[in-house]
Amino acid sequence: MVPGELRGLHYLAPENSILIPANLGMMQNSIPSFHFNTFLNSLPSSHITPYANEFTALSSSISNNSTSDEAEEQQVNVIDERKQRRMISNRESARRSRMRKQKHLDELWSQVIRLRNENHSLIDKLNHASESHDRVLQENARLKEEAADLRQMVSDIKIGSPYSIAFRELE
Repeated sequence: MVPGELRGLHYLAPENSILIPANLGMMQNSIPSFHFNTFLNSLPSSHITPYANEFTALSSSISNNSTSDEAEEQQVNVIDERKQRRMISNRESARRSRMRKQKHLDELWSQVIRLRNENHSLIDKLNHASESHDRVLQENARLKEEAADLRQMVSDIKIGSPYSIAFRELE
């Protein structure tokens, strides 16, 4: 018997219990309790190769189970990594949103300050225009009074003057 052909059999031999992998515990109930070594020795050497291939296939299916466990673990790691990236992305997006909100708030405050200053300036202009209007009204009233007084004086002068006929003609 060539030892390379029976490489997968040491997992099934009960006297070699140290070599049994940890994930084989579920499968031990389905394995018969007799010794495979005596069974294999009783077979002609031409029959050993196919059985050795079967046992090697069993061994590879066990390693496939561990491979699928590794694949599941890798898939979980990929999902966790995606969650982590999404969480980081969400945090960054929230940070950008807070920055935009703060920038908008700063712009609004500067607009409030600008509008308040403009409002004070317009109020000052309105007060100045109102004061000017009042002064113009007072001056207009004074000028009307002065014009009335001057007309009265002119009228008094016309009546008492020999030139009153000439003034009437001018009017």
